Amino acid sequence: MRFPIGFTMAQASHRARMQRLGRRRYPTVLMLEPLYTCNLACIGCSVERHTGRLRDRMPLEKCFKAVDDCGAPIVNLCGGEPTLYPELPELVSGLIDRGKYVLCCTNALKLDSKVFGVIPPHRQFYLMVHLDGMRETHDYVCSRPGVFDKAVEMIKEGKRRGYVVMINTTIFKETRVEEVEEMCRMAEELEADGILLSPGYEYESVEADIFLTKEQIHEKFRAIRAFSHKYKINATPLFLEFAAGMRELPCAPWSTVNYTPQGWKAPCYLVGERYVEDWEEFWNNTNWEYWESRLDRRCQNCKMHSGFEHSAVDEAMRTLRGKIELAMWSLSK
Repeated sequence: MRFPIGFTMAQASHRARMQRLGRRRYPTVLMLEPLYTCNLACIGCSVERHTGRLRDRMPLEKCFKAVDDCGAPIVNLCGGEPTLYPELPELVSGLIDRGKYVLCCTNALKLDSKVFGVIPPHRQFYLMVHLDGMRETHDYVCSRPGVFDKAVEMIKEGKRRGYVVMINTTIFKETRVEEVEEMCRMAEELEADGILLSPGYEYESVEADIFLTKEQIHEKFRAIRAFSHKYKINATPLFLEFAAGMRELPCAPWSTVNYTPQGWKAPCYLVGERYVEDWEEFWNNTNWEYWESRLDRRCQNCKMHSGFEHSAVDEAMRTLRGKIELAMWSLSK
């Protein structure tokens, strides 16, 4: 399967419950950033996400309140580097106790000292290791030599210890499609539990000219789509069609909400019009219809996985054929 059965069923159950309640908009993933402290300053990352002070991190009770207010079944721990969060073991334990599936997005540099032997493997706890290319490309993106080799070592060790380990790859302007397929082959050799491919997304505070135009996204993802059936790529067929420019989808910014040390980021992970501490104010006073439309200039080139995968699944679920194709994709590999 593309995802473990429990993960897939948690999403399906949540979707069915929201539909029974008559809700058209609802979060499926919470991007929880308990801190803005990081041990890297990658060239594609927004400045605030790696310059925070550790003492400014969120207390556990604020993290749990955001999780409870939001209600999403999937919690994506990011930041900052979540393995630097001193309360990470308590946070992960509390999320699992709440029945959440926890994805720890990490550069892997501290897995051996902060996770292995500290947080035990669990079917609801996933390590999502960032690898934005093979050695030369990834170390360039991370602005530090040796990061690629450490990440690969930690993937091997994580699998040896029994963790669910996935790879998260952002594709930038300079990324060659041949290198992407090499990454996919390596993921299989490492016995990773999947690889997520997403176009490089534009933060307003990043000045480096590394992001893809819409045309460049289409060109690269048409090629990726051609070999996607051979590998355990964790993106639905309709999303890959969208990324390849073969269909249009509305954005669903409400499907993946973002809680940060500054509060709820409205409207989404990339665009910060405002920060709001109160969940009800954030949810009820954000103009979702406007942001769904993608009329804003900052949305023109965006094809970020978190904004459109929900829409891709919605589109597939509209027809019997779409449901069958989605089920077959989920069960493959």
